[in-house]
Amino acid sequence: MNATTMTWRTRPETAADITAIHEINAAAFPTRDEAGLVDALRADASAWLDGLSFVAEAPDGTLAAHALYTRCHVDDAPALCLAPCATLPAFQRQGAGSAAIRAGLEAAKARGENLVLVLGHPEYYPRFGFAPASRWGIRPAFEVPDNAMMALTLDPARPVPSGVIRYPAAFGV
Repeated sequence: MNATTMTWRTRPETAADITAIHEINAAAFPTRDEAGLVDALRADASAWLDGLSFVAEAPDGTLAAHALYTRCHVDDAPALCLAPCATLPAFQRQGAGSAAIRAGLEAAKARGENLVLVLGHPEYYPRFGFAPASRWGIRPAFEVPDNAMMALTLDPARPVPSGVIRYPAAFGV
């Protein structure tokens, strides 16, 4: 099945998915750091938001991708951080990761969230509407290329805070 015909079922994670999510993140990145990050964020009650950890399933039920949204802040205003987002290598470039990201964005909007931040590939995330966070006066507390630190507003009519991003402790920044 190619990317144009693959159908991805997306849903929030369940307790039964935790091991598979760990393995997706471990397989998708050069180190197991992102897999450990997901576990640490899941254990952080101030960062974890039930219902905002999404998986994409292949037609046979295999978990193929994961996208995690957790609480962060811009100065003192609440925002969401999209990280990590991972796809099993066998399913990469077939839309699984995009499906998980889109499902999470829809759920975040339905919850009344407005601002989502991501530090990622500037060639990938703009397809979802992300743009350099500096456009809103948002910046991380560490040096990154301007086009890699991105923001997305889910309701452009609402005000967007400006300031420094405060990540959950698990990120180590």
